[in-house]
Amino acid sequence: MTNLSVNINKIATLRNARGENRPDVEAVALDIESFGADGITVHPRPDERHIRHSDVYKLRPLLRTEFNIEGYPSDDFVDLVLKVKPTQVTLVPDAPDALTSSAGWNVAANTEFLSAIVERFKDAGIRTSIFVNADVATIRAAASTGTDRVELYTKPYADLYPTDPEAAVAPFVEAALAARKAGLGVNAGHDLNLDNLAFFSTRIPFLSEVSIGHALICDALYLGLKETVRRYRAALGLHGSKIQNKNND
Repeated sequence: MTNLSVNINKIATLRNARGENRPDVEAVALDIESFGADGITVHPRPDERHIRHSDVYKLRPLLRTEFNIEGYPSDDFVDLVLKVKPTQVTLVPDAPDALTSSAGWNVAANTEFLSAIVERFKDAGIRTSIFVNADVATIRAAASTGTDRVELYTKPYADLYPTDPEAAVAPFVEAALAARKAGLGVNAGHDLNLDNLAFFSTRIPFLSEVSIGHALICDALYLGLKETVRRYRAALGLHGSKIQNKNND
């Protein structure tokens, strides 16, 4: 079964546009859980243009599903994660001013740095995932850091899918198999949507989790949030509405 983690950054972007608390990020996150999502993802950036550090602290005791915090492992980010202790931390190589994630880590060039970060998080009991391109050598390098999972950067798949779905998914199948062989779990995210998600999820073996934000929130403008979460779950072969009472401990 592939879990659906909903990235709520865009909810925070809308709230911040008015400087008040509408929409209420915490309330929306709890609604998304009640609609059937398996987790909530946030990506706090240094400029706090969407999710703020204060949001992360407020969300932690409220959420009943998995909590995933993603970001570049700066000192401030590492400190936040160690204090909040989410279920999972996803390490991305974004520059501070990046609009969105645009590539995975060059793990071979950052092995020592990533290994040290992974060790700190794992010592704190936090599952770690490294954001990578669908490249077998990179995945093998990621395994050497001690990480628990990799998250496959799926924009190349999304870009090619409309014209050649089989060619688009092929490197991701190979990457997932390499990750499995290396003892890693497999997550995926970036530009997955209702058009391409079902094909991806049926072709990728051992897919543990997808993290989807921008496309899901855009769909919700037309479909409503509850129906949108239902459709994304259906695309993953999931049915019904549930909350996992994990307390993320």
